[in-house]
Amino acid sequence: MHQYDVVIVGSGMGGLACGTILAKEGYKVCILEKNKQIGGMLQIFVREKVIFDTGVHYVGGLSEGQNLYQLFRYLGIMDKINIRKMDEDFVDGLIFKDDPIIYKYGQGYDNFIRIMLSYFPDEEIAIRTFCDKIREICKQFPLYNLRAGSYEDFGNAYRTDTNAYLESITKNKKLLCVLAGTNLLYAGQPDKTPLFVHALIVNHYIESSWKFVDGGSQIARYLVKEITSRGGKVIKHVNVTKLKEEGGKITYAEAENGEKYFANTFISNIHPVKTLEITESTMFRSAYRSRLKSLESTISVFYANVVLKKNSFKYLNSNIYCFAEEDPWCALNYTEDNWPQGYALFYVPSSKESEFAEGVTIMSYMRMNEVEKWKNTFNTVSHENDRGVEYETFKRKKAELLFNAVEKQFPGFKESIKSYTTATPLTARDYIGTEDGSLYGFAKDYREPMKSFISPGTKIPNLLLTGQNINMHGVLGVTISAVVTCSQLLGMEYLVQKIRNA
Repeated sequence: MHQYDVVIVGSGMGGLACGTILAKEGYKVCILEKNKQIGGMLQIFVREKVIFDTGVHYVGGLSEGQNLYQLFRYLGIMDKINIRKMDEDFVDGLIFKDDPIIYKYGQGYDNFIRIMLSYFPDEEIAIRTFCDKIREICKQFPLYNLRAGSYEDFGNAYRTDTNAYLESITKNKKLLCVLAGTNLLYAGQPDKTPLFVHALIVNHYIESSWKFVDGGSQIARYLVKEITSRGGKVIKHVNVTKLKEEGGKITYAEAENGEKYFANTFISNIHPVKTLEITESTMFRSAYRSRLKSLESTISVFYANVVLKKNSFKYLNSNIYCFAEEDPWCALNYTEDNWPQGYALFYVPSSKESEFAEGVTIMSYMRMNEVEKWKNTFNTVSHENDRGVEYETFKRKKAELLFNAVEKQFPGFKESIKSYTTATPLTARDYIGTEDGSLYGFAKDYREPMKSFISPGTKIPNLLLTGQNINMHGVLGVTISAVVTCSQLLGMEYLVQKIRNA
């Protein structure tokens, strides 16, 4: 019989961070992962010796004294990870239809303002107002600033539409486009996404921006070492199909092969809807189940991961966001005939220093209904299945359309392609376990700001939730979610003080 203090289902960033926090506090922890590789969206893969990230293409907040830096210090990995600071004057470059200018985001607010003023010299009031508002909102979120406190209701930041706010501070349409232009980082929707989402994410990258050299899986690798060095276990190829409730608490997690894992506390790092599906209990009311099932998820994505010919395509220590219209939200509104309406291009950072790129990842939104006809297939490294010739043809056509769009902005790109692989919403669904391949979990709506907030505690006292649907997505958001989850066992004041003192 396997007996632990805490069993965690899923080894994404949330599960690994919870495991590390609790192992450091003396809990006997076991993490169960269905895939061959741990890490969820921290996973990497290699093609022709080029390392590609599946999800973590860059992070913010890793300069000394910033929030993610301090969290990583507490977790014991800050001095181990191999990171590279991005271009101080060109973290993100925004390109809009028929405009030759690449609008650049700088690191640091003074630098950000200086660069914006070089494009919009008559808009100083709007630019400074925007920056002041972003910082003001961020100060209202205690855990974002590593302070104990509630994050449940901060009024206007929750109840203000991002696009409406931007329209209120400037009549300059191009400036509005630029200030909203990195919304792919949260799958922003005009007339829906609350301003606090935009603020927390934009601030994160303005403060400082970094890439993980040779892949984000190093985070997972070092967290596993932190857990196992304290007697914990991380077990792969364990697909949990049942959380068994008896007498008002979960007694064990049962794997597909019938193996049972017993614990005092269970933490689910898988999707909340999936958690309810595998939990055999009448303690969850049908209204709660229905509410979670009814929540809208953020859109999914199509990826093309491109290996480049040697010395053929210049490396930028930056990211590119390109839009087919003078509209920062247009990428969402594509049709089958005009896809892609926008894309993000991320250069692969390598430990082999070079002025040329080894590879790039290109992303563009894709709805799950586009791959509906293959929804009954399942394909991962652990369970390989061919989705068929028609699916491969579909992916190839989409890749060609995406490459044509990149070629317009970067002439010679297509000639630089050596080989490529693609991924669709089905890939995300099968590896990460989200029913619709959602990019960032539940969508947030300023009209119903609390609807998409999910408590880490459940009606079953020893079953907790963690991950991107509990608080915010991304490495920082999910790490903070882990703190919220673990505070249910350790106490918020105690845990935050430990983090601050690390």
